[in-house]
This record gives sequence, C-alpha cells and structure tokens, in this order.
Amino acid sequence: MEKVGFFRSIHLKFVIIYVLLILVAMQIIGVYFVRQLESTLQENFKDAIQERVNLLSYYVEEQMTKVRLPDEEAPSQEEDIRRLLSDYNSADISEVRVVDESLTILGTSDPDNQGVVGGRSTDNLIKMAIATKQPVTEDLVDQGQRIWVLVTPIKNNNGEVNGAIYLVAKIENIYEQMREINNIFTSGIAIALAITAILGILLAQTVTRPISDMRKQALAMAKGNFSRKVKVYGYDEIGQLAITFNSLTKKLQEAHATTEGERRKLSSVLSYMTDGVIATDRKGRVILINEPAAKMLNVSRETVLSSPIVSLLGLEEDYTFEELLDEQDSVILDYSSKTKTLILRANFSVIQKETGFVNGLITVLHDITEQEKIDMERREFVANVSHELRTPLTTMRSYLEALADGAWKDEEIAPNFLDVTQNETERMIRLVNDLLQLSKMDSKDYRLSKDWIDFIFFYNRIIDRFEMTKQQNVTFERKLPDHSAFVEIDEDKLTQVLDNIISNALKYSPEGGKVTFSIEEKDEFIIVSVSDQGVGVPKENIDQIFERFYRVDKARTRKLGGTGLGLAIAKEMVEAHGGKIWAASTEGKGTTISFSLPYVRSEEDDWE
Repeated sequence: MEKVGFFRSIHLKFVIIYVLLILVAMQIIGVYFVRQLESTLQENFKDAIQERVNLLSYYVEEQMTKVRLPDEEAPSQEEDIRRLLSDYNSADISEVRVVDESLTILGTSDPDNQGVVGGRSTDNLIKMAIATKQPVTEDLVDQGQRIWVLVTPIKNNNGEVNGAIYLVAKIENIYEQMREINNIFTSGIAIALAITAILGILLAQTVTRPISDMRKQALAMAKGNFSRKVKVYGYDEIGQLAITFNSLTKKLQEAHATTEGERRKLSSVLSYMTDGVIATDRKGRVILINEPAAKMLNVSRETVLSSPIVSLLGLEEDYTFEELLDEQDSVILDYSSKTKTLILRANFSVIQKETGFVNGLITVLHDITEQEKIDMERREFVANVSHELRTPLTTMRSYLEALADGAWKDEEIAPNFLDVTQNETERMIRLVNDLLQLSKMDSKDYRLSKDWIDFIFFYNRIIDRFEMTKQQNVTFERKLPDHSAFVEIDEDKLTQVLDNIISNALKYSPEGGKVTFSIEEKDEFIIVSVSDQGVGVPKENIDQIFERFYRVDKARTRKLGGTGLGLAIAKEMVEAHGGKIWAASTEGKGTTISFSLPYVRSEEDDWE
C-alpha cells in the first residue's frame, strides 16, 4: 500500500476545515461588527452635527430677532452671524451658511467664500426645509468625497420660520475610520488564522497520530506481524478505539497462530499421506495437490494449479465437473503403459458451505496397482492350481473307469493303468506338498532351524546323492573350494532348495550333457551355482521362472512331472536365509541358477 501524500492526508483536511470554520466565523462576526460600527458612527456623527446645528440655530435666531439701534456702535447682524459661524470651522464641517426666510445668504463659515454673503440661495433643500419647517438631509459625493448636507429651519418662539442653516459635513472621515478599522480587523484575522492554523495542526496531530499508528499497525498485520501495538494517548473515543484495536490485534494473533498451526498440521498430514489428495475450487480448477498425488500423476505441482480436474485426471471424455460432483462410487483410473503398470482408484467428496452451496471438490487417489497385481496373481494361482489338479484327476478318473469296466481283468493293460494312476497320485501329492510348503513360507509364524554347517561338505553330499541315483547320461563337474566354509542355515530347507535346482538341471540336460556345480566366495556372501547345458530360457522369460506355476515349456515340464513350484519354493527359502536367487541363460546352450547366502569368514577360523 502506497504512502498517503500530505495533500491527501486527513491531517491537512482537518487543519483546513478547522481554519475555514474559524475564518467563516470571524468573517460573519466581522461583517456584523463593521456594519453595526459603521451605522453607529454615522448616527453618532449626524447626531453630534445635529446638536451643534440646533445650538447654532438658537444663537442665530437670537441674533436675527435682536433689536439694533441705528446709532449704536455694536456689531451688525452679519458680523455677529459671521462670528458665530467662525466657531464651526472644523475637520468634520466643510461649510455652514445662514439663510433668511427670503433665501438671502446672511453668512458663511468658509472664509474663502464670503462673496456669496448677501446673495440669494437657489438650493432646493433650503427651500424644502423652509417650506416644511422640518430638517432636510441628503448624502452626496463631491469630488470623490462623500458629504452629508443638513438643512435645519430657524424657528422663533412662535414656531415661525425665520430662515435656515445650511451645513455641509465631511462624512468621508467616518469611512476613512472604517477603512482603518477594517485594516486592523483584517490584520487581526490574519494573525488569528495563523495562530488558529498552528493550534489546528497541534490539535490535528492529537487526532491523526493514533489513526496513523493504527494504519501502520494494520499494514504490519497485513504482512503477518502481530507484535506491534498502537500507543494509547488518552482515554477519549480515539483512545478507546486504540485499546479496542490492540485487543483486536491480540485476538487476530491468537486466531492466526491457531490457523497457522492447523495449516501446518494439514500440510504435514497431506505431505506424509501415502494417498494423493487434490482440491478444487467451485469451478473445478485445481487449488491444492499434495506430493503423492503429483508423483502418481507424474506432474509438477506448479504446472497443474488452476487447471481443470477432469483434464488432470484424463476424464474429459467420460465426465464433466458437475458429473463428478454427483459421483458416489469410486472411479478406476488406468495409467498403465508398456513398461509400467499404474492403476489408481479415485474417490470424490464435495466441499459444501453451511448454506449448501458447493465450494469445491476433494479427490483422494489410492494406488491400487499392487492390489490389482495381487488379485491377478491370486486369480492366476487359483486357475493354475485348478488346472494342475484337474489334469491328473481327469486322467485317474479315466483309467479308474476303464478298470471298473473290466480292464482290471486284462493282465497286460491293468498293470499299466494302475502304474499311470499311481504316478498321477504321486504328482498330486507333490503338488499339494509344494503348496503346503509355500503356505508355510508365507506364514508370519514361519521359523528356520539354523545351525552352523560346513557348506562345502554339505554341498558335496547332495551332489553325491544325485550322482549315484541319476538315470541320464550326464556328467557332473565340481568347482568347489578345497577349504571349509561354514554358514548358518536350515539344513533341511537348503537341501530342498538344492534338490529343486539340481532336479531341474537334470530334467533339462540332454544325453551326454554336463552339469557344473560351483561355489564362489565374494565379500560377505558365498554364491552357489548350478549350470546345465539344456535348451535354456528365452531372455524375455528369465525373470519369470521364479514365479509360481511359471513354466517356459508347459508340455515338456508336465511330461517330466514338474509342478512349476520348485523354483518359487527355492526363492522363498533363499530369501528367508537373507540371500538372493537369480538365473542366467543362453537359449540353446543352457541355464545357470545361482543363489547367495550370508557368509562370515571369521566363523571359518573359529571352526578350524
């Protein structure tokens, strides 16, 4: 958020409003004061002039009614009037004239205008005043100066008008005083506004400072910093707001900590979940995907955000987002390729608000590849067992039916039928025994009876047994160490492993072939190998020969009496001893089966 400029701040607005309020108030007061003062000064000025004129009228009337003797040496009427008017020469009065009832000018106060004395006045105001017997006034402007003309009739004791006094007053002086007063008032307003502005700034700071602190705190809170507090400058409304804001900050900090804790818990749960989780918004766009889901779908978390869920899961042709919201059952997603098998099960859950409004969709992905493989292997196992059991049972039933129909009486056929039935019975017994053996190996309670055995002597003894009982024209070659090699094994189980491997080597060895037996000491293991010169195993099938019921040539194996479980049993037993088993083969040249067993060289020294 950008910083608020000074000319846009509430601080300046507050000061301007405060100053404007003071200015308007002072202007209103000033206008009212100036008008009242001007009116009062004018009234006082006119009243003072009027009083002087009334007094002058009294004295002039005495002089006009005074009886004068011709021979008397006293001043004449004109001289007395001139003497009276001379006292009225002042800064406020321009001229005073005395006119009798015949409009003859008897005197004037203007020494430069004495020539008008004795002349006749033509002023209409004088005529009006004499005629109406009432004072007459008029405001005029003379040479840019405002003047006030007052004409007052001179009355005797009987109320008769003997003349009039014509006075011109300089009322412009009042306006000059008002201008001086206005200048003083304007200066006072300017000084008052300056003081008011300073006080307004100080006052605005007391209001805006807490607000500025709260703004800074709000910005800090937006960035996740809840440690700051707003300073409380007082306990007025703004102070109470600051206290409330600090309380809100504390509650937000607690809520944020709770939310952050829950978010971390959720993030931890999502990260350590083996299942994939995908969340969308209400439009079906991906807003969250955990690492297992990204790995299952082989996508990057950054690239799939905001992409449609139906596109991410590859369901555009089968579903729309609205249909996924209504989907109650699991959806199986098959992402298998030629080199990799991947099958996922997707379960959908709608995110709804309290109002029932759909806010998004949660998709949980389960990797059911291994489960599907196990189910497939189980089905194949059941089918193979059924097939392996059905074949000898069908053969036995056919021969037994033939014997029941009278073939037992035939001395040539009956022994052959009984021999076949016995072979098939033994074959089923071997099959069942092998299945029981595998079942025991799969059991969690399976235990080995281990003991320290000289494996070289043990291996030679088994080879000797096969060499003495073999019926084929096969040569045995031994490549064994001359010294002892003691290993901790279950002798019975390892005997069965070697029996199965050597039996297979003899079955598939041609007449005149050779079976090679070898032991190699390597690091912490001994490697036991049995090689034949049979037909070999195709390269694409070499990793499957240790699976249950797997046979490269099923017809040949069944003919030789195999169950398809020998190498599977050998693998289980070798791995139970902590070793590994593998095969190497060249088609048409032979096969080598090898397995490793843990071997500690110091044990050999102890035995020696």
